[in-house]
Amino acid sequence: MILYLTALGSLLLTALSLGPSFAHVLEAPPRLSVWSPELWREATVFNGQFELFARIGGPLDIAAILVAALLTYLLAGERLAFWFGLAGTCLLTLGLVAWFTLVAPVNAILATWTPGPIPTDFASIRLRWETGHVVVATAKLLALVSISMAVLAPRLSDGNT
Repeated sequence: MILYLTALGSLLLTALSLGPSFAHVLEAPPRLSVWSPELWREATVFNGQFELFARIGGPLDIAAILVAALLTYLLAGERLAFWFGLAGTCLLTLGLVAWFTLVAPVNAILATWTPGPIPTDFASIRLRWETGHVVVATAKLLALVSISMAVLAPRLSDGNT
């Protein structure tokens, strides 16, 4: 029962962690090609639009990594499932590392912006912020697939489809 609950928790937390990241991916095309610099800056930097992404998303990321690691540990006796679980845990960790290395430095720059003229490096900052979120979402999506395979692997190796 502990294994099943851990598997369910891992899948749920990973999916919830992916949600905000995937929302960034869905928003990216118009934000990069349609929105004016003024609209992008107003929506992204001011008025707290992404405040809950940090308050809820950060703890979800940590919880998803920890529960995926526990699931991997519990699957140690199932070789195929273990490796999928380990890959999922590593991919979740990679997503968090990518956020800290790609997105957080840009967030630090955005935190210094004030209303007024658009900064001269706006285009490069916007591109780094948007593509950083795409990298994070990709790692999380691959993690969800891998953890799903870890949960299904014991069934697959028994020949049950």
